[in-house]
Amino acid sequence: MSNVNVVLGAFYGDEGKGKVIDYLSKDAKYAVRFSGGNNAGHSIEVDGKKFAFHLLPSGILNKNIKAILGNGVVIDPKVLLEEISNLKANGYKVDNLFISEKAHVILPYHIIFDGLLEEVRGSKKIGTTKRGIGPAYCDKFERSGIRMEDFIVPSKFKELLKINVANKNVILKAYKYPKLRFMEIYKEYKQYAKDIKKYVCDTTTMLHNAIKKNENILCEGAQATLLDIDFGSYPFVTSSNPTIGGVMTGSGIGARYITEVYGVIKAYSSRVGEGPFVTEQINEIGNTIRELGHEYGTTTKRPRRCGWLDIVALNYAIMVNGLTGIALNHLDTIGKLDKIKLCVAYKYKGKETKNFRTNLDFLNNCEAVYEDFEGNFGDISNCKTFEELPEKAKKYVNRIEELTNTPVKFIGTGAGRENIIVR
Repeated sequence: MSNVNVVLGAFYGDEGKGKVIDYLSKDAKYAVRFSGGNNAGHSIEVDGKKFAFHLLPSGILNKNIKAILGNGVVIDPKVLLEEISNLKANGYKVDNLFISEKAHVILPYHIIFDGLLEEVRGSKKIGTTKRGIGPAYCDKFERSGIRMEDFIVPSKFKELLKINVANKNVILKAYKYPKLRFMEIYKEYKQYAKDIKKYVCDTTTMLHNAIKKNENILCEGAQATLLDIDFGSYPFVTSSNPTIGGVMTGSGIGARYITEVYGVIKAYSSRVGEGPFVTEQINEIGNTIRELGHEYGTTTKRPRRCGWLDIVALNYAIMVNGLTGIALNHLDTIGKLDKIKLCVAYKYKGKETKNFRTNLDFLNNCEAVYEDFEGNFGDISNCKTFEELPEKAKKYVNRIEELTNTPVKFIGTGAGRENIIVR
């Protein structure tokens, strides 16, 4: 039977999933992106060159992999074609890309509405990337979205687009926004559809045929657990399910085929955008972590909010996703600090708890309870085994395992793809 390995973000995204995905893809025949859109970002460094993916599965860099954009992804054709063009310019072939015929298309009005809605929210804004992701999912569930299978058929696309543009213009008029120009959008996006058509197919059947042949499949998440539309700190969340359930609904792979589920974290925590963040350090420590870890959004370039690693939130991610292992990145970064703190519990209304809740009142009024650790690990970038790590680093990792009852299977020791310890 084939192995279906899943890599998920355990916190707020930007955990460094790309490195783990890149490593696991060496033994995989398929790499599947199953949720989100170009509001996500994976960064991978190969031979000194950094690649930033917003839509393409990270596994596409492996020429032996079939890279799939599943039905749960919402796709901006313009962004997708830009990424394909960039890869080709760097000597990569992209004939190993396959796009689900059921995936939905992001169109210009989705991006307009994303910005409009944030503007209307005023001080209550969510912190969306304004890439049109939420409105595209709204159309999907309102059943007016345009799927790839219709997008690549000019007559069908024209028919559906005309209806949508007319309906959107009614709303835009009420907000005194400029009208959408139907023919302008159609002519531009008809060409995008023509360029994308060769990649579109029935990816669900393709994946099940792979399972029958005992071929390994790697499912890579975008965003992360605490941004999940159901299990995150609502409403400061993304518009999809980047948790384990999204793997199945976003790819068509059944639950019984999934073998390992890895949750990716950093040795500290970070978050982009609005929303609660119990261990955030709005001080010199937070600023130092940000600079040491180069914590600026892959997609938005926004500075990330930084703080200490939160075991309470991590145990929630383990519970929700059924994680079988942890991938711990940036151990080298946190090891540059003199002192390290690890959040082991919350204090809420005078009582200590180790149970995470997504309720905003709870999160906004919790105080972190910390354990202290020695830093100054030194240069660990050349460590290839856990045993080679300094005792102070091993103590920190061991404590994470003790508190979560989950093995740390991967340890990131530097920026390069080779800077990883596999246990």
